Amino acid sequence: MAPKKAKRRQAAEGGSSNVFSMFEQSQIQEYKEAFTIIDQNRDGIISKDDLRDVLASMGQLNVKNEELEAMVKEASGPINFTVFLTMFGEKLKGADPEDVIVSAFKVLDPEGTGTIKKQFLEELLTTQCDRFSAEEMKNLWAAFPPDVAGNVDYKNICYVITHGEEKEE
Repeated sequence: MAPKKAKRRQAAEGGSSNVFSMFEQSQIQEYKEAFTIIDQNRDGIISKDDLRDVLASMGQLNVKNEELEAMVKEASGPINFTVFLTMFGEKLKGADPEDVIVSAFKVLDPEGTGTIKKQFLEELLTTQCDRFSAEEMKNLWAAFPPDVAGNVDYKNICYVITHGEEKEE
């Protein structure tokens, strides 16, 4: 009877689910760690209270109930790890392949250095198409700080967009 239980447990945990095939094992492990951090009460489900607690631990103390409810409602039901992973998969699925995004940046990098000047990129992102707000620019530079010469490594940005994590150097 033990083998049947193992199979049922694997299916219940999403072991045979297609969402797990969307990610490398190392990515799944990192998402599991993130899920565990967010699931503050360790009940296996991310709730509005879990989100409030984790946001408070990061310094965001005045998050409105409506905002928390909107976050939780992005899922079709309770947010267990499989649902959490599916949500990330859906968010990442909309991104173009890494080589396509890199090619778009290369148009802005005629010397092929792999970098773009911060000032130039900021001007483009705040004045063209879907314009970035000051807050979005602040978040971008916090996540991808330019080097001392003011250059931004766009290949790293592309990697994070398509893989959801920073490339190990």
